[in-house]
Amino acid sequence: MDKFQQLVDYVQTLETDFHKFYEKGQAAAGTRVRKGLSELRKMCQDVRKNVQEVKAERKAAKSG
Repeated sequence: MDKFQQLVDYVQTLETDFHKFYEKGQAAAGTRVRKGLSELRKMCQDVRKNVQEVKAERKAAKSG
């Protein structure tokens, strides 16, 4: 669950820049949002990879 909480916490850090971009029209905040979302994508890919590894380990342990 730690990985999930890290994702949630990271998304919450983007909230201010989302507000600044969409509500106040600050272009620089949009750049930060895009950068943040790119980082979030990387974090999600790491979680997906970890899930696959855990599944494979569990399957190997179950059959072996």
